[in-house]
Amino acid sequence: MPPKKRTASPPRPHTVAILALPGLIAFDLTIATEVFGRATLDSGGRCYAVNVCGEADEFDTGAFVLRVKHGLEALLEAQTIIVPGIEPADVAMTPAVCDALRQAHARGARIASICSGAFVLAQAGLLDGLRATTHWLAAPLLAQSYPRVEVDPMVLFVDEGAILTSAGAAAGLDLCLHMVRSDFGAAVAGRVARLSVVPLQREGGQAQFIQRQDIPVDQGLQPVLAWALEKLHGKLSLDMLARQARSSQRTLNRRFQEQLGISPAQWLVRARVRRGQELLESTSLSIEQIVSKVGLGSSAVFRAQFVRQVGVSPSEYRRSFGGRGFGASLA
Repeated sequence: MPPKKRTASPPRPHTVAILALPGLIAFDLTIATEVFGRATLDSGGRCYAVNVCGEADEFDTGAFVLRVKHGLEALLEAQTIIVPGIEPADVAMTPAVCDALRQAHARGARIASICSGAFVLAQAGLLDGLRATTHWLAAPLLAQSYPRVEVDPMVLFVDEGAILTSAGAAAGLDLCLHMVRSDFGAAVAGRVARLSVVPLQREGGQAQFIQRQDIPVDQGLQPVLAWALEKLHGKLSLDMLARQARSSQRTLNRRFQEQLGISPAQWLVRARVRRGQELLESTSLSIEQIVSKVGLGSSAVFRAQFVRQVGVSPSEYRRSFGGRGFGASLA
């Protein structure tokens, strides 16, 4: 008799542990449970086995009390760990939580944070020497509290391989979909995106499309920023900013780092790109005309800086956010 064909067993689901913490932002946790919990293979099998865990049994989210089934031991078994946001962002974690995260990282688990969950990873030392992001309102505090972390407040998410971080709210969806796509391909991620009624194409480098001027700064620095924003079309240097602030260049640089988490030069580039975003949204000006108004030197420099800061080209940005008919002017 011919040998019986062996039926291949379905692949075991990838294990995901979502860490509940005091001050939990419930929306961030549900993003992860829904995205990973709804991902299915073409055969209908589950892609992920999702567990919610915590050091305590219950967590008060304000509107309701969350009761979890698993303790921190779930972190030691999971292939992927998600750390949702917490409020306040800088609440101190217990040694047990930090140790469990460090042990999971050491054995090769992938660890991702949503929104202010980046502060938890930073407390555990997992962001040292890495590029990371968080909600734009919390980015200056993250940069000030953890100077060894390269904080990028502009992007939706950052993928550093074993460590991933995202901005707030919907950016958590983008990060989780990115992880699904990396694990199981675009078709699986696309199904989850359709179920969530969100676009799949938003990439991590795309900007947190917000007005960064809203970040609060002290009364000594605010007039300097306002003055510089009126002069973006011309040449601006650190010396000019320092003279306007009536301070030394070293003092001004320190104040920028403390309050904004970036240097004056970095702030200027981002301010020029933001002005370019505004013009792309609200006018039909050509790239050359926009360059003359934002002071980035040349069309090539403007495009390069725009892609670096926003994550998409000026033409792609205008197609998404510009008024009717503006896209044609960049062709």
